[in-house]
Amino acid sequence: MKRNRFAKPVAYAAEFVLICSLLQPVRANAQSDATLQSQNAASANYQRTPDSLSPDDFVGLSYTAQQKAEIDKILQDTEMRKGAVTKDEKLTQDQKDAMLSGYTRLAYGAVFRVLSPEQQAQVRKKILARRAADHAPQKRVPPAN
Repeated sequence: MKRNRFAKPVAYAAEFVLICSLLQPVRANAQSDATLQSQNAASANYQRTPDSLSPDDFVGLSYTAQQKAEIDKILQDTEMRKGAVTKDEKLTQDQKDAMLSGYTRLAYGAVFRVLSPEQQAQVRKKILARRAADHAPQKRVPPAN
């Protein structure tokens, strides 16, 4: 009897650890401009916020062969997860859209972590420039009559 009381919590703990390990973003490294552009086309419903990464932030970077391989792995994993979400009939369309958007953000974050510190600095500059451009129209005040 005591074994049964002990077995259930252990099984739940093991399941929790397994789920947590599967949900962690895959640490990946590199990708070419062409692959990023295909990712951009695949995520047409991606809604950019001023603080989030965008596929345009990675354009113009030169990647090493190792970075390209790691980025390709990240994108393949992301596409596999997105494919599973789109085929899941239990989810509503809003839930699917939210999960697809989340996977896209996770992929961009993983790609950013693959970049060298210099490349990350370039991406940050692009993000800051984009934020400034997004907020510039809001700062303009029509002249008072």
